[in-house]
Parts: sequence; C-alpha cells; structure tokens
Amino acid sequence: MSDSRPDGKPRSPIDENHLTQHTQWIPVDSLAAADSPRLAGEIEEHARSLAESGAALPPIVVHRPTMRVVDGMHRLRAAELRGDRLIEVRFVDGSVEDAFVLAVQLNAEHGMPLSRQDRTAAAVRIMRSHPAWSDRRIAAVTGLSPGAVGSLRANARDTPQLTLRIGRDGRKRPVDATAGRLAASRVIAEFPDASLREIASRAGIAVATARDVRRRIRLGQDPVAPKFRPTALESPAREKVPADRPEAAEPATPQPVWEGVLSSMRRDPSLRMSEIGRTLLQLLRAHLLTTEQRQDLIDGIPAHRAADVAQMARVCASRWLEFAIDIECRETAAKGGTGEQSVRQLSSGA
Repeated sequence: MSDSRPDGKPRSPIDENHLTQHTQWIPVDSLAAADSPRLAGEIEEHARSLAESGAALPPIVVHRPTMRVVDGMHRLRAAELRGDRLIEVRFVDGSVEDAFVLAVQLNAEHGMPLSRQDRTAAAVRIMRSHPAWSDRRIAAVTGLSPGAVGSLRANARDTPQLTLRIGRDGRKRPVDATAGRLAASRVIAEFPDASLREIASRAGIAVATARDVRRRIRLGQDPVAPKFRPTALESPAREKVPADRPEAAEPATPQPVWEGVLSSMRRDPSLRMSEIGRTLLQLLRAHLLTTEQRQDLIDGIPAHRAADVAQMARVCASRWLEFAIDIECRETAAKGGTGEQSVRQLSSGA
C-alpha cells in the first residue's frame, strides 16, 4: 500500500481525530471479530469482570467498511455475556492497514496494555504495510523504542529499504544522514544567507541538523561528521608490484592513512595517464602537510602575517571542502539518484 496520495504528498493515516463524533447503537451480531494486535486474543476473565461489574460500557470503535472491531473486543464480549442486543459504537473509515495502526494506538493508550511480543509483532506488521514510516513514527504507535524498531527493520527480509522516510510530522527525510547533510551543504553554498529553517526545509532535514552542518562548514570541517559515515576511511590494499620497482619496498614505519590512499592513486593509470589526473595528484600532494612540515611553517610565519595566513588556510580548506562535496554529490547521484540533483529538486519545490 502506498504511503502517498496521487499528488505525491504523504497520506495521513486515520487516527482518533477521524472517529465519528456521534455514537450509534447497532446490533451486537452485526459486528465482525477484531483484527486484534493481541497475538493470544482476548482474555475471557477480563471480559467476564466487565460484564459482572454492571457499569456502563464505553463505546467501542468499529471500522465501517468491514464492520470489524478496531478497539473494544473485551467490551463486545462483555455485552454478549450480559445478553445485550445492541452496543454503542463510534465508526471510523479508511484502509484496513490504517485501521490496524489505530487499533494498536488505542490499545496502547488505555485498557489492558499490549505485551512486548504483541508490540513487536505489531511493529513488524506496520513497517510492512507502511514501509515509508520512520522508526520513530512506528515506535510512537507501538510503544517500542526507535532503536528496537530499527533493529526489527534491519532484520526483516521482506521490508523494502527506501531512501526517504516519513516522520511523525508527515515530512519526508533521507534515511542516510550523509545524503541529508550533503544536501544541506549544497543549499548553504547556493543560499548562504538562508535561515536554518529554510535550509532544513530545502534539504529535508531537522533544524538541529542544519545548524550543525552550517557550524561545521564555518569551521572548515566536513559537513558530514565521521560518526555519520557508513565506514571509516581505510587504507586500500597495496598492489602487488615487481620487486625491482620502488613501490615494492615496505616503509620502515607505518604510513598514515592518507599516504596509503595517495600512493594508490599515484599508481592508478586513469590518473597518471591524463593531464587532469596528474594536475590533481600534484595539488593533493602539495596540500598535504606532514606534522613536521606544519610545525616548520608555523615557526617560520612572521607574527604580523599570522592572521592573514590563517585566513588563507581557511579559504583553501573551504575550497577543497566544496570540491569534496561536489564529488560526493556526483557519486551519490550516480548510484541512487540523490545528491546534487535531489537538492536542486528540493530547492525548486520548497
């Protein structure tokens, strides 16, 4: 079942606000058994307690298209035990899948609480019927934690893995934090005076995330913090080269990660054999400072030029950061249709 309307906007599921305001009395035998989130079904002892109490039973909730009980099976059973012919109901329309979501919500809010097993099974069913819903949204319905829902999703074999999810506020957001942060960085580059709320809206991220991305860019840092990267940068495996080639000699001390990356790039024919590739390698090599080089340069900078040098270093870092973002956006767009192209679409539609 799609989570979007024909116009592409998120479809609003039914909830308590969709219940009819006025109740009706209908025959008990006109109702069908509930599509209950309780795996073990209703507890007969509880229904008997309700029947014997003699108290007026609150209205039950019924799905009008199917006449199935959404909430109130214990009350329906109590009415049957009392011999009542009519029962007071409130109707709700909508899809069967959304009616189940409402049943989970109502059972979690009042009456006998759902067991952990019930809530887990309900979460799995909801993520299958509403695959675009975020972990937090499903967690809010079922009473599980977002982390628990995320683990269930990761282990579910038949649940589609989408690039966007719909949050509790009905807004679509990227599943991959990297894509959202890269999108925000592109928005900031295109609209440097945009407010945090506008950046968040255009990039499809939270305002707090937009604030962090802008802060990191102002500090000359990567807008995507290391913890959001799928994997940390690792030094690639060294190629096997003939013993008579200089590259075959192992260094006496371990190389930094970037040395291994650059060494592999310098051996790549697609870079070595093109003018652009050679220029890129020269620029990268020239702008990589070892600890010793950095200290020597710091010691040799005249005091009256320290501020100017620091400012130019930040400018260079900012240019290289923009370069890195452009490359990542191009790569993301080639793989999944997101990245710069998606940011432009978001910007035009905001």
